[in-house]
Amino acid sequence: MNNLQRYLNHSKIDVLFKQNKDDFVVTEVPLYDFTNEGEHLIIKFRKKDLTTWDAVSIFANHFGCSTRDIGYAGLKDKNAMTIQSISINKKYEEKLSSFEHDKIKILETTYHQNKIKIGHLKGNKFFIRLKRVSTIDARIIEQVLAQLAIFGMPNYFGFQRFGIEGDNYKKGEEIVNGQRREKDRKLRQMYVNAYQSFLFNNWLSKRIEISKLIEAFEPKEIYQKLHLPQDLVKQMKEQKHPFKIMLGDLLSHYPFGKIFYAEDLESEATKFFDKDRVPTGLLCGKRVKTAQDYALEYEKDFTKTLKEDGARRFAWVFPIDIESNYKEDKNWMELSFYLPKGSYATEFIAELIHQ
Repeated sequence: MNNLQRYLNHSKIDVLFKQNKDDFVVTEVPLYDFTNEGEHLIIKFRKKDLTTWDAVSIFANHFGCSTRDIGYAGLKDKNAMTIQSISINKKYEEKLSSFEHDKIKILETTYHQNKIKIGHLKGNKFFIRLKRVSTIDARIIEQVLAQLAIFGMPNYFGFQRFGIEGDNYKKGEEIVNGQRREKDRKLRQMYVNAYQSFLFNNWLSKRIEISKLIEAFEPKEIYQKLHLPQDLVKQMKEQKHPFKIMLGDLLSHYPFGKIFYAEDLESEATKFFDKDRVPTGLLCGKRVKTAQDYALEYEKDFTKTLKEDGARRFAWVFPIDIESNYKEDKNWMELSFYLPKGSYATEFIAELIHQ
């Protein structure tokens, strides 16, 4: 998983990034404003050194309810300070005043008509501190941040998706190939999802590799190597964005909208550069659209037949509100930025420092 292609060409920046509660802060951005009325109590809280599951279990134990009675929008990292909201029926509200935990602080409460559900999330704001940053590295980081603001970043799944040992996808592959049985339904799902993510990451890495070849060479030098017509390679080379769209790619309006096939490459590539739409990649499975034409030729190499439903995932996302603050006396670079849901801050950092 460490050999994924990076689309920016700078050298590795040798700084220190550690995921911990002091240097990695995540703030959830809800999908909608809470109405301050309704039967569900909304609890906004800050946690440290706990997974979302851990926090939900702690709240459930305090309220004397099932974890299923508590709603949340997304799972947050353990090795971070995170701010997020949960929902619970307001009949439990009187027990809230006695809640105490050394790793959880309740920030505010309100009400809403509906329970929070997985996916009820617009995105996340991140604060990250890089250490051992020299003044030279700080300047390079500023330049790379400017490129990320213009071009965005590959929407790779982060290492968190693949388990502590990083090998959950191998178990998923064994399940898909009939070489492994897993009785625990949740574990099985997790392993298969990791395998889907592994295939997606490798497809995206291959497409970035192709894009870089097209940027670096003349069409007549590489079209046969890529098994693409010379005129198509020429069209792709003319695209302003470093990630090149192919005929038959499935695009999506951004940051949300319907998916559709790329036909007029020049027009679609311009709209991609303008952050109006993005290409999507396949999470293989049932009931999902696949690419067509030349895009399909590369997609099918990373496709398996699965019993699970498939999906399309943004291949590219655009971080916004990127800010940086270099503290020369401490050799720290503090970063803040926003990413849409499902995107990984660790991948933003990986593209930034190439580690």
